[in-house]
Amino acid sequence: MKKEWQILQPDVHLVEKLCGMLNCHPAIASILINRNIFSTEDVSNFFNTSLSQLRPPFSIKDMDVAVDRILSALERKEKILIFGDYDVDGVTATSILLDFLRSAGANVSYYIPHRITEGFGLKKNHISDVAMPNGIHLIITVDCGSDDQDAVKAARNAGIDVIITDHHMISDTIPPAVAVVNPKRNDCPSGFQDLAGVGVAFYLLICLRKKLRDTDFWKDRPEPNLKNYCDLVALGTLADVVPLTCENRILTAAGINIIRSTRRPGLNALIEVCEINKPAIDSDDIVFYLAPRLNSAGRIDHAATAVELLRAKDIQTARTIAHSLNRLNQNRRSIENKILAEANDHIKNNTHLLRKNTLVLAHQDWHLGILGIVASRLMKKYFRPVVLITTADGIGKGSARSIPEVNLYEGLSACADDLETFGGHSMAAGLKIKTENIDRFKNHFENIVNHMASPVDFIPKIAIDCRLDFVNISDKLIDELESLKPFGIANHEPLFMTKKVHIVSSKYVGDHHRQMVLKQKIGKTMKTFNAIQFNVDTRIPLKDTFDQMAYRLRWNRWNGRKNAQIVIEET
Repeated sequence: MKKEWQILQPDVHLVEKLCGMLNCHPAIASILINRNIFSTEDVSNFFNTSLSQLRPPFSIKDMDVAVDRILSALERKEKILIFGDYDVDGVTATSILLDFLRSAGANVSYYIPHRITEGFGLKKNHISDVAMPNGIHLIITVDCGSDDQDAVKAARNAGIDVIITDHHMISDTIPPAVAVVNPKRNDCPSGFQDLAGVGVAFYLLICLRKKLRDTDFWKDRPEPNLKNYCDLVALGTLADVVPLTCENRILTAAGINIIRSTRRPGLNALIEVCEINKPAIDSDDIVFYLAPRLNSAGRIDHAATAVELLRAKDIQTARTIAHSLNRLNQNRRSIENKILAEANDHIKNNTHLLRKNTLVLAHQDWHLGILGIVASRLMKKYFRPVVLITTADGIGKGSARSIPEVNLYEGLSACADDLETFGGHSMAAGLKIKTENIDRFKNHFENIVNHMASPVDFIPKIAIDCRLDFVNISDKLIDELESLKPFGIANHEPLFMTKKVHIVSSKYVGDHHRQMVLKQKIGKTMKTFNAIQFNVDTRIPLKDTFDQMAYRLRWNRWNGRKNAQIVIEET
């Protein structure tokens, strides 16, 4: 697929000014300006990731009501149930809330539904079959609940209070809970709408701890240090792919530092299984190694396994669970590759599908827990919104992923009459649909997306931060690049481009990765760097020269040593 290279052009005067302010490489100044960071205040906030920079969370709508109700439950020794989602965001949010409340002496338990048999969110049967038989007085949802009107009404009728903490899109019809703590509420003035579910839960704990402190609650018991929860906050935030700006950036930076020296047995065991260099762990390690293994529990087994890993008290127990999650992840990858191959074969045999701007595919044998990953891979390959549906149980259940230019939640909202239920974000969503309505939905969704976007929106774009020839690469520049971490959505790893790069040597490592030595001559200066290109098509012969190349620049750390490395993204 042809991609459009867009070389960003920051204001040269701003670049000069920022270089003078920071005494940095012009490429660093360009990167910051490309992210709209150029005022003295913005620059200071970007580089100061101290937890002291967090804005107070007390302005979040219903936060005070939620805190007061939890305080009342603690005083009355009421039974509390934490009801979480089955992804990493939900698992980490469940874990920190459970740990804090137990530290406060609460009579608290947790419940996470099975992805396949129960689906997403709080249901009426969770009230009748879980909460009521166990004498629960208060349910606190994490990373779910915003659209669970019927379940909240059932709980209220049963005399059970519900506090919703969530970050998913929410309609103007708020569930009749005691408190709905969701910064995406239209009437929430806080400005924290980019928080992940675990971020909302963490802010609940900040407010609850202060309330307890104000009432001298901690005089007879040790007060939890909330900083110690930032490792799990970082995990959930990165895994849920929310923008790494403001609070998310601060919490993630603090969390990664904690992970690098963590004594949490569960994380140490998982890091061992992944064979990650713990002192140098960064956001990529979390997104590509730790998070998939934690997610594998909820995708093809039960997410409670992930909670138990994060809460494990000894390394041997943790290692047993971590190896179990690793096996689940291997199974997940096998299922994922099978579904992906079937989807690609179907598209190859039905080429008319690619004349549309959406892909909606259904199959009776597809595993529901894996559809989101496959939808994401298909979206990246064909660059259009993708909806994958399994009809294994006689009713369609699916996952959807979108391109940046198409708001998936709005698109599905416009197709609400075709669907039984749906929910999610602008880029990712889940849905349920009657099998007889799938064809109607395909056509309706296609028409809606066509009205939402223009033809240029379906051309993938590569945003290049600046041109950077080899002659301008230095150790100091790579160190400065590292100071921009953690990378993620809204603070992506910088991407550079250059031209006329000669390939000195190359070899394959693993199944589909190519290691190279590259050189480039600019004027009289010749510079050589090691490079790697991931997931290449080995059937395509390699030329002697890259006419143009988009790349990232990193330190490659191994055995206590570091060397400059180029990571090729596009040629």
